Amino acid sequence: MAKGNINVAVENIFPLIKKFLYSDHEIFLRELISNATDATLKLKHIANVSDAKVEYGNPQIEVKIDKKKKRLHIIDQGLGMTAEEVKKYINEIAFSGAEEFLDQYKDKAGKAEETGIIGHFGLGFYSAFMVAEKVEILTKSFKENEDAAHWTCDGSTEYTLVKGKKKDRGTEIILHIAEDSTEFLEESRINELLNKYNKFMPIPIKFGTKEATIPLPDDADKDAKPEKKTIDNIINNPNPAWTKQPADLKDEDYKSFYRELYPMQFEEPLFHIHLNVDYPFNLTGILYFPKITNDLNIQKDKIQLYQNQVFVTDNVENIVPEFLTMLRGVIDSPDIPLNISRSYLQADGAVKKIASYITRKVADKLKSLFNDNREDFEKKWDDIKIVIEYGMLSEEKFFEKADAFALYPTVDGKYYTYDELYNKIKANQTDKDDKLVILYASNKDEQHSYIEAAKAKGYEVLLLDSPIISHLIQKLETSKENISFARVDADHIDNLIKKEDTKISKLSDEEKNKLDDLLKEVISSEKFMVQLEPMDSNAAPFIITQPEFMRRMKEMQQTGGGSMFGMNNMPEMYNLVVNTNHELVGQILGTKTKKKQERLINQSLDLARLSQGLLKGEELTNFIKRSYEMIK
Repeated sequence: MAKGNINVAVENIFPLIKKFLYSDHEIFLRELISNATDATLKLKHIANVSDAKVEYGNPQIEVKIDKKKKRLHIIDQGLGMTAEEVKKYINEIAFSGAEEFLDQYKDKAGKAEETGIIGHFGLGFYSAFMVAEKVEILTKSFKENEDAAHWTCDGSTEYTLVKGKKKDRGTEIILHIAEDSTEFLEESRINELLNKYNKFMPIPIKFGTKEATIPLPDDADKDAKPEKKTIDNIINNPNPAWTKQPADLKDEDYKSFYRELYPMQFEEPLFHIHLNVDYPFNLTGILYFPKITNDLNIQKDKIQLYQNQVFVTDNVENIVPEFLTMLRGVIDSPDIPLNISRSYLQADGAVKKIASYITRKVADKLKSLFNDNREDFEKKWDDIKIVIEYGMLSEEKFFEKADAFALYPTVDGKYYTYDELYNKIKANQTDKDDKLVILYASNKDEQHSYIEAAKAKGYEVLLLDSPIISHLIQKLETSKENISFARVDADHIDNLIKKEDTKISKLSDEEKNKLDDLLKEVISSEKFMVQLEPMDSNAAPFIITQPEFMRRMKEMQQTGGGSMFGMNNMPEMYNLVVNTNHELVGQILGTKTKKKQERLINQSLDLARLSQGLLKGEELTNFIKRSYEMIK
């Protein structure tokens, strides 16, 4: 029997591991299964490249609970270790078995990454002491004529190493679970962790057994009953869709994998993007576009990050550009830099390159979908526009590429790209300064009368109703030349697009001054800025508008970004455009009594407010009451 001290730089590393190295105790199982997988893949590699006769077979990893003895077992059929290797890889923490393995076999292997090594068989192993008061290793090397080894440690720096009795190749880790960690002796808890971290590990993982029904052969008797059989419960899919080539997968395979990832998600994804790159970094994965609503508080963290099929995290905001965190799916890369516990991403140049690649890949996919089937793309626009618009705002390269597929729908259900829109409206939506004015509505019902007024003039009106549209049109105005956006209710249509011909007012200057004084007496100057405008006689007498700049800044502030303009506590302010050519305005001026004039002004103002949804509460009650009196 050998006794000794583990070669570590601090007096006692185990309290340090438990307190600082790992933020979450449950990941011990991920680390130990990763090591077991590592050992199995190493064996596979040796069987392929070594001159030694090594039978790889069909190895699996087994997880077993012994509740009575308070033990958890992780058993692999990998390459195992000799006593000397245990001393080196377990006791001498500074060395990495994976690094030496690569050095030893790299000349015979070609690409080092083909070995499929997951990580260091070192610190990952010591995570076991977060939940165990004692850990045993029973191991036997694949090398001929080597004795088995039995290593034991109780969480101090002392260990024992004796000759073992293990007959089969591989390693068994036995965790004597501590009193404060007995949750890890519960089958449901271990099952939960295996599904969380090891669902797609490349080696089959057995956890108990299950009953399976054996299908009947085609020529079975009608009365024959299917046989039930006890089989190994393999909890993982060792060959998930993202590890395969896109050419080998059909649409149904991608949908099936989506259901595997999100068993509680009943809606099918709209489309997928298969990521596959091996230079200048390795990355594979599949991203799915789900149906996305206008709710900016939608759940993120649906993309899972893996490192060689080992789950790392579902917080991918440093790897995936923020606008794509609303998507779903998997990203797998051995090149993503992680800290020692694999739980946190480290800032790194490779991370930026990966994010840039994903952005470009998504943009290219959207462009090809648009080109291949524009009609289908238009149908899906409302479900994906938030992601695209957010990307246009936050990623300059994506903004540049988006001209090829970003759509601008009209209130009549037509869809234009930016270039198509520009060419379409250039003829009749330029103002007297030759500036292109792009009209839009955010709500077809609420802004119906304004939309109709614009359409009556032959103008095209877009329907832009996402919550971040104010930010986007600001970006477009600063990026594109000689254009401006105006919401149809920002002013009277003749003011939004000013042409050379101006209407002549039917009122004299004296009448206009009298009307202006009268309106200011009745209408609150804190809520409305009154404008007297000569318009078509068939236009409404009173029109309420909200200045484009003021309204837009408030909207931007509500979705982030407007506070810099000091709009936080700004009161609601509207323009009241009074049509001096309307018959009713002449009637107000011609009314003899002040009381009747005030009543006509209030009634006209309230009708305008009603059309904008601004009449509520007591004011609405008074309006209804006044209306009945006027009818009577």
